[in-house]
Amino acid sequence: MNALNVAEYTHTLGQQAKTASALMAKAPAAIKNKALKALARLLRENVEALQIDNARDLERARAAGLAEPMVDRLKLGPKVLETCAEGCEQLAAMPDIIGEILGMKQQGSGIRVGQMRVPIGVFGMIYESRPNVTIEAASLSIKSGNACILRGGSEAIDSNKALARLVQLALAEAGLPQDAVQLVQTTDREAVGQLIAMPQFVDVIIPRGGKGLIERISRDAKVPVIKHLDGNCHTYVDDPCDIAMAVKVADNAKTNKYSPCNASEGLLVARGVAADFLPKIGAVYAAKGVEMRGCPQALAILQSVQGAQLVPATEQDWSEEYLAPIISVKVVDGVDEAIAHINRYSSHHTDAILTTNHMHAQRFLREVDSASVMVNTSTRFADGFEYGLGAEIGISTDKFHARGPVGLEGLTSLKYVVLGEGEVRT
Repeated sequence: MNALNVAEYTHTLGQQAKTASALMAKAPAAIKNKALKALARLLRENVEALQIDNARDLERARAAGLAEPMVDRLKLGPKVLETCAEGCEQLAAMPDIIGEILGMKQQGSGIRVGQMRVPIGVFGMIYESRPNVTIEAASLSIKSGNACILRGGSEAIDSNKALARLVQLALAEAGLPQDAVQLVQTTDREAVGQLIAMPQFVDVIIPRGGKGLIERISRDAKVPVIKHLDGNCHTYVDDPCDIAMAVKVADNAKTNKYSPCNASEGLLVARGVAADFLPKIGAVYAAKGVEMRGCPQALAILQSVQGAQLVPATEQDWSEEYLAPIISVKVVDGVDEAIAHINRYSSHHTDAILTTNHMHAQRFLREVDSASVMVNTSTRFADGFEYGLGAEIGISTDKFHARGPVGLEGLTSLKYVVLGEGEVRT
């Protein structure tokens, strides 16, 4: 496609999405749920066919020299597809929140004022690698009564096209407009530039991918963006705490999986428990090959740990999102210094305190300025599915509208509704 054709093409997608969004907004819950159940069935019926399309993406990725972990993210195996199907069924089983009225209150004038939950309208989603995001985004869009335009990575184009066809079949089967979910069919990067600059059609953009992608979209978009740039999450081990529990949680927060944005990248330890706690967690990390980049006090205590990979921390380490078996370790005076450190260096994604002191826990919850703040549990729980949202379309570290995992509610807005019986203002 040349630039003019790309502009015309994305303009057409926008017009079609806008038209479809009006029909989706008034679709009954039973019809939306019918589409989701049909999509779950179609995914299960087409496992083999989807894997043939997926194989073309995998072959291209390996030929292009893509690293094996990245190739792995492209795979649409039976297990991944079953998870997608189950996600659709879980969403179908959830209550419909569209049209619910919140906080209706009688005013002195006689009028009653409340807020109604309504769809956002049209959202554009730009994502990389994982083709299962196509189903996550489509299913959330259907349940929330929105229309969406999806632009997946060029490395997954065949898989995404095949999945999008199934979504449109499911929409048609339920009697909903097929244009309610549209996939950008071109890999031309100009399509992204057009999509993020159509405020007449697109109400919000949701990027999901690497920092470079998200920075570019945040910089160039002419519509609001729901995003997070980094996942520099922290686990703070307080004085007092349950040391055994703290070792278990700090281990899980770092090593359960290294690549997600909710893995802990920083470990803060109160001075009063450092000599007891650090050798224990150090032995766990050493056994799993996790490099520890520590402050002088942390390194002095960790020196005794056999096989530990120890590196002096630099100023940059406190802000770093490693996405790898590396963690920064700092000994702090207590809860005050921990909160100050987190508010300065974290990416305001997810931060946790491990403590047996109720007042410290309450202060941490109130004073840490992050989208998710936790007490006595792993940062790895910062996830829409784990939060009971059914699914998530991403995580937001913004403060307006949606914050934290963005599920159904994050894809809606509130409008004021006012009920009267002939009252007039005096």
